[in-house]
Amino acid sequence: MPCFTVHIRDEWLAVPCRDTTNTIRWLGQEALKRYVKNKPDNGGITAVKDTRFVVRRCQGLGLLDADDTVEDVLEDNDFVELAIEGDTMSPDFIPYEPGVSHLTAAYREPAEYISLDGNTLTSTDLVNLGRGLYKIKLTQEAERKVVQARELLDTIVKENKVVYGITTGFGKFARTVIPVSKLKELQENLVRSHSAGVGNPLSPERTRMLLALRINVLAKGYSGISLETLHAMIQAFNASCLSFVPEKGTVGASGDLAPLSHLALGLIGEGKMWSPKSGWADAKYVLEAHGLKPISLKPKEGLALINGTQMITSLGAEAVERAQAIARQADIIAALTLEVLKGTTKAFDSDIHSLRPHPGQIEVALRFRSLLDSDHHPSEIAESHRFCDRVQDAYTMRCCPQVHGVTNDTITFVQNIINTEINSATDNPMVFAERGETISGGNFHGEYPAKALDFLAIAVHELASISERRTERLCNPSLSELPAFLVNEGGLNSGFMIAHCTAAALVSENKVLCHPSSVDSLSTSAATEDHVSMGGWAARKALRVVEHVEQVLAIELLAACQGIEFLRPLRTTTPLEKVYDLVRSVVKPWIKDRFMSPDIEAVHRLLLDQKVWHVAKPYIDKYQTEYIPESRPGSPTAFSLEPPASPRKRVRHE
Repeated sequence: MPCFTVHIRDEWLAVPCRDTTNTIRWLGQEALKRYVKNKPDNGGITAVKDTRFVVRRCQGLGLLDADDTVEDVLEDNDFVELAIEGDTMSPDFIPYEPGVSHLTAAYREPAEYISLDGNTLTSTDLVNLGRGLYKIKLTQEAERKVVQARELLDTIVKENKVVYGITTGFGKFARTVIPVSKLKELQENLVRSHSAGVGNPLSPERTRMLLALRINVLAKGYSGISLETLHAMIQAFNASCLSFVPEKGTVGASGDLAPLSHLALGLIGEGKMWSPKSGWADAKYVLEAHGLKPISLKPKEGLALINGTQMITSLGAEAVERAQAIARQADIIAALTLEVLKGTTKAFDSDIHSLRPHPGQIEVALRFRSLLDSDHHPSEIAESHRFCDRVQDAYTMRCCPQVHGVTNDTITFVQNIINTEINSATDNPMVFAERGETISGGNFHGEYPAKALDFLAIAVHELASISERRTERLCNPSLSELPAFLVNEGGLNSGFMIAHCTAAALVSENKVLCHPSSVDSLSTSAATEDHVSMGGWAARKALRVVEHVEQVLAIELLAACQGIEFLRPLRTTTPLEKVYDLVRSVVKPWIKDRFMSPDIEAVHRLLLDQKVWHVAKPYIDKYQTEYIPESRPGSPTAFSLEPPASPRKRVRHE
């Protein structure tokens, strides 16, 4: 029989519907009858049939017409909100919108799986799991290790041994021995009490990453989780049942306790959860709607679920992946700006960079040559000023390999640390099944990813800092030989005047965000946790810095394409013309002033989707294959511009 979950004020009510030709009005009245029945004072409702209300779907908050039939507008197990006239929105009702991106709004259940073993997951894999591109399964070897570790824990409990976190309290209470009869309650209390985060919830994509990463770490087999519990977590992930995880509250040691506790809270059927099917609702109802049961925690399992650096690392994985994407595209955008400003390509000569052979610097210079080399891609713009008397360009163009290069090298450094952390056991105590013992240590400390993400923010910010200066040169007629602010009839039209101000504002904001959070530490837990990493804030602000960099470069790309308009009919190189065409497919030329924010957002979306990179990449690859350095001392050799392919094995669902 179809059943619907209806939220009224502070309660969720299951309403069966034998006849789906009944109307939404009938569904609302049936829900009200059940609500009134549970209230000693009838909930202040004197007559159900006279009560006026509106009904909306939890997913999308779309209002439902009272005269529509249930079968026409709802599906079995749908979640709906009933708002009684005169009531304000229930404080327990969390709208669908917070943190829900365009990716989630278009969520489709994936058909392919990634097999997790705790050793081979990459930041790219993790971001793709967050995007809902794959489901999860365990390898047989991972399952074997998990079972072995759990058997050791069960033996410890049976023999009444005193082991931290298994038969004792936590932190300051580590010397308090807990009776066997209360070990389940101990783990549940741990999760409930540590669910003390504040702030907006992580988006579904980021919560999906967090859950996937915790599963991967547990799959290593050093945490003592039971295979039953780990399978339940995987089922929740595959159904996209995602706990409400506030973004603030972790100090990054002992791990990300607050956010991971919120993650676990939903899995045990408490707190709030979200799924594409239900929107936000009580966790037990969301699990039930997907045919799942709340996890019943065994000894040590609460601790196993919440002790680790997975929030820092999962957010860090997104930050480093986005940083890598925008760094590649920054080279393309800067090359286009150089063309518009009629710069020279001499500064990108391979011999110059072979004398200072930092990998990132060499890589960026090669990209510039691949986009601007006149032997491969004739440019009418470049030809128009071939015999000008300019000797060299400003640093913002001439020094791109040096400035962009160190950003690339830093991204590689950070990505290595994040990928190591993704596949690290960060629990405490560690369960060594082969040795037959548990050992307390400090792998939960978040200093590694915290420091790395502070480095990332500082390095990536420089892409915005130098980009804003190039945008200034494009907008300033004394530097560009183009109309002021890239618009005709200046004065009547302001053109890119305030778009440049926006870029400057974002760069200035980044200067503050780049202050390292990991230089701070505050003692917690009655001085038992007397040094912490503050890695949660390092990860969150690194993501914000990366987003600002993307937006600043979106403004530069818009400005460079607008500058092209004033150089027509001359054309730039073939790859850069392709980039121009891509931008013009979403943003038309600036003839007179118009609402600019949508243009910036449209180009920002191109950068997020890496479309600028994908348009230019074939030309970069072709140049690379044809580029054969002369064999002379110090000369750079050809190398791949792509990161190593993930060894992850994809398994199509049969």
